[in-house]
Parts: sequence; C-alpha cells; structure tokens
Amino acid sequence: MTDWPRIRSVGLSGLLVTFAEKMSEPANRAALAFRAAVEEQDWPEVSETSTSLVSTFVQFEVSQEAITTMTDRLRGLLETREWFAEALPAGRSLWHVPTVYGTDLAPQLEEAAEAAGLDPDAAIAELSQARVRVLTIGFAPGQPYMGELPPHWDIPRQQGLTKSVPPGSLVVAIRQLIIFTNASPTGWRHIGQTAFRTFRPGSDMPFPLSPGDELIFPSIPRQEFDRIADDPTGGAEREALA
Repeated sequence: MTDWPRIRSVGLSGLLVTFAEKMSEPANRAALAFRAAVEEQDWPEVSETSTSLVSTFVQFEVSQEAITTMTDRLRGLLETREWFAEALPAGRSLWHVPTVYGTDLAPQLEEAAEAAGLDPDAAIAELSQARVRVLTIGFAPGQPYMGELPPHWDIPRQQGLTKSVPPGSLVVAIRQLIIFTNASPTGWRHIGQTAFRTFRPGSDMPFPLSPGDELIFPSIPRQEFDRIADDPTGGAEREALA
C-alpha cells in the first residue's frame, strides 16, 4: 500500500492533491492529468485549479462541510484510474525555440557541461536535441520549469548566485531547464540564450506556455540570434500535439 496520493488542506484556500514526495515524470504526469480531470467535472464550487511539479491544487470557498464534501469527491475521482500512467491532457503544443549556447551570451555552458561529464560540443548536441516538458509554471509570470533531462544532468545549483541573467536566459540544474521571464539573480547555470518571451503583456496569448507543453531548443549561431533578438516569439515555431 502506498502513501500517495495525499489530500491536504491549504489554509482557507482549498485542497492540495500530492502524488509524490519529490519530482518524477510519472508524478508530474499524474498531477497534470488529474487537474484536467477535475476541470472536466465542472464542479460549481471550484473557482480555480493549478499544478506544481507533483501536485494539483483545487481552490474553492472553504468551510468544514465543504472540505469534507470536496475531499470525498477528489478521493472518489482518484480511485477511477491509475493516474501515474494516465495520458497527458489534450491541447498541448510542441515548441521549437532557437537558442545560442555558450558564447558571451551564456557564459556557463562549459561549467555546466563539465559538471554533467560532457565536453561542450557534446553538451550542445544533447541539449539542442532534448525534448522536455513544461512541468509547472512559477516564480515569475509564465516562467516554465522543464524536464527531465538525462540523469547526468542532475547537477547541483551553484553555491553562490549569479547577480543577474537577462530575460530569455536558458538555465540548468537538477535535470531541469528554465527560461527566465525577467532579468533575475539565479543559482542555476546560464547555458543558453533565447529571444523567446514567456510573458507578453497586451498579447492575445500573454502566457504562451502551459504545463504539459513540450519544447526543443535547437542550436543557432550568434548572427541568427541577433536577427531575431527583438521578436517576442524569439523565432519559435509551434505545432499542436495530438
């Protein structure tokens, strides 16, 4: 018998359904699929749902009676299928995001490659072909945490902070990638630079990425990056996933 998933209250906000103690692909898949299933129920009490790396949050107006009722509903839904093997939600996209690796734009590629046991060329070849999934959105508007990379990319964060990396920076740690929304300090290593904007105020699609979307970061030369640098799409191409 497993201790997972667990249903816990979150203050006066709602309930959190957690599928594992730490990040794993099956647990993230379960959280994404379960959120989609909750949305399909169209329960009138539910005002919002969201996911983190391994959890689904369900927001509703909390009272003791409401918590009991919603807990029973969620537990019943959990029992309907094997969530860790469930298909990912429909309506996802695959993004190809052009990326400059290394150079003065992303000066920590060699350091990250060494930590992963690769030479820089091998690291670029691997990173530019890796297909990763948006595991969750957080920290800044539209900012994706993506993974998982192969196990040798389970490299630690830096002990110190880089004072600032620019918007569009591709950084790596703990088998995950992030594209930074804003200029920000970070303990993750700056390995690539994109012109892709993960938050586009005023756009019809201010948050282009959603949990469950997949991304590939093909390598481009510096001159190509300079050509697309002012394009908020960053030269990205998007295709629908079945």
